[in-house]
Amino acid sequence: MSSSCGAPEQGAEIQVGANEVVLTGKVSAEGAPVGGAFVRLLDSSGEFTAEVVSSADGDFRFFAAPGTWTIRALHRSGNGQASVNADGPGVHPVEVAVA
Repeated sequence: MSSSCGAPEQGAEIQVGANEVVLTGKVSAEGAPVGGAFVRLLDSSGEFTAEVVSSADGDFRFFAAPGTWTIRALHRSGNGQASVNADGPGVHPVEVAVA
């Protein structure tokens, strides 16, 4: 899968470096994955930082700095958001339900 904006393939497995912070998860509605959702990364002050489109399986991923982040998903079937505290390097999972 290729992206015109250079974003990594959202469903692919990745290797995380020693100092990398990765926010990853799924967008779902009533337990089913939601593909094609616009998934936005907002910093602790609510400022827009980045956006990706969820894969057909609802997967998304952001490389970020340590801190508290809000993930907001926008889709024709509904919107939702979740917060994640990425206090250090590693993979930080977050699930976003849209309704």
